[in-house]
Amino acid sequence: MVFDGIVTRAVGNELDQELVSGRVLKIYQPTETELVMTIRKHGENKQLLVSAHPSYARIHISNDTYDNPKEPSMYCMMLRKYLSGSFVESVKQIENERIIHIHFQTRNEIGDPSVKTLVVEVMGKHSNIILIDQERQVILDSIKHISSLQNRHRSILPGSTYVQPPSHQKVDPFCLDGDQLIRKLDFNAGKLDQQLVNTLMGVSPMLAKEIVTRAGLGDLQTYKDAFEQVQLQLAKHQYQPNVMHGKKERFYVIHLTNAMENREDFSSVSKMLDHFYSGKAERDRVKQRAGDLLRFLTNEQKKNKRKLGKLDQTLEDAKDADRYQRDGELLTAHMHLVRHGDKEVEVINYYDPDQSKRIISLNPNKSPSENAQSLFKKYHKLKKSKEMVEEEKKKTYEEMKYLDEIIEQIDSAREQDIEEIREELQEQGYLKKRQSQSKQKKKPAKPAPEIFHATDGTEILVGKNNKQNEYVTNRLARKDEIWLHTKDIPGSHVVIRTHDPSEDTLLEAAQLAANFSKSKHSSSVPVDYTLIRHVKKPNGAKPGFVTYDNQKTLFVTPDQQLIERLRKKS
Repeated sequence: MVFDGIVTRAVGNELDQELVSGRVLKIYQPTETELVMTIRKHGENKQLLVSAHPSYARIHISNDTYDNPKEPSMYCMMLRKYLSGSFVESVKQIENERIIHIHFQTRNEIGDPSVKTLVVEVMGKHSNIILIDQERQVILDSIKHISSLQNRHRSILPGSTYVQPPSHQKVDPFCLDGDQLIRKLDFNAGKLDQQLVNTLMGVSPMLAKEIVTRAGLGDLQTYKDAFEQVQLQLAKHQYQPNVMHGKKERFYVIHLTNAMENREDFSSVSKMLDHFYSGKAERDRVKQRAGDLLRFLTNEQKKNKRKLGKLDQTLEDAKDADRYQRDGELLTAHMHLVRHGDKEVEVINYYDPDQSKRIISLNPNKSPSENAQSLFKKYHKLKKSKEMVEEEKKKTYEEMKYLDEIIEQIDSAREQDIEEIREELQEQGYLKKRQSQSKQKKKPAKPAPEIFHATDGTEILVGKNNKQNEYVTNRLARKDEIWLHTKDIPGSHVVIRTHDPSEDTLLEAAQLAANFSKSKHSSSVPVDYTLIRHVKKPNGAKPGFVTYDNQKTLFVTPDQQLIERLRKKS
């Protein structure tokens, strides 16, 4: 993925057309680095997402839904103070940099017209969202505060004068022609794509390779033509937003002739970015919120593995139990040969067909009968421990399987699913309840499984954690509805809300079961399906564990694009 100056140019052009003259209705800050503004234009609400996330920084119109905190941040309150009710005057990209200025027409405290500018800098970990007073060029506030100690070039603090990021002495590609570009390149030095990146403002390695690919192995004229061809297309805003699906997903705003992946085209840049980033930023937020859970679960799994090693060693020792019994019986039969203080005794091994001699070690501080009793005690202890260890190993394997399921659920969880997983671990005794939680006796909220709709409109429920799995299977589903789960693989409970689904709906539900399982990156995943009446939860079983029979099995290969289509239908 690359959000370079060209993508910024395309987004800026689109936002200028979609938002100018629109009125700001609402402003929210769902996370520390994201801002959502609802702007109404021509009777239609448009949701502008602005993100300064270190990995997913971007700006575009979004149709995703975002959970807003109950208490707005100080930055959000400041934006509401200055921008609520204002009108979007213009959206401009600065040269060909990854910087967009959104100018808002508003009024100051005494009612006079005033312009505030929201500066969006999409620059990876240095991304920022800054509100400045346009007339004075003074920073009112920013989503990230940067002091002069952190950045010698400029400080980004309330009251400071706004200074643009350094340009690195590059040239705007829309301010020179092909001949001027050729004179700036050293064809004898090679690595022309890298030279283009170092010369042209806002041009990423992806676009530079595209220009080199179009030029081929030709002469200077072919490089000039390739550059001017791309330049003309972009200057006319003839964008072709597309996502390339391969080992690693990529997006760009024109078709890349050097791309070998399957390409999915979109009608707008915002739709492309919304599709590409949908879920990625949320996955990052989920990982942050569930970071402590993952660390705890990983440590628990390590403890269980160490425990299994110790149990296996105990079992290995228990193999000698019969030897202690035989030695005790042989010592009892040869008691007349033993004197108090002997360290060993040689006896005839009656258990050996050849009647061989055997030496038994003794404790010189014990009497002959006490030594015999000690051997029998050792035998009984090891025999009993073997039975206990086998049972303990079984419990440890079951616990490891349960924790594996929890880890898998966190991997595909939504933000609202994390707290349910945390509550489950508290109820199972893995985590201590927070003191504030123990005092509260409010009625717990119902689990909220994710709802999908098949192509024919049939509703499909997917449990994203064990609380939701039990709620879907044991509470919501009727006896004659279809239940699906990956065969012998940790995953979600899936329910088709009909007793007679079409073959396509059954396959789509199986896709969901495979996708929300540990085998989501595998091919030909086995998925069992049966009626709800054949699914039972054993007494005392851990949350989410069930047994079932009368099942049939489908084999599917998870298709992420199909999952997204089913999600969007809901």
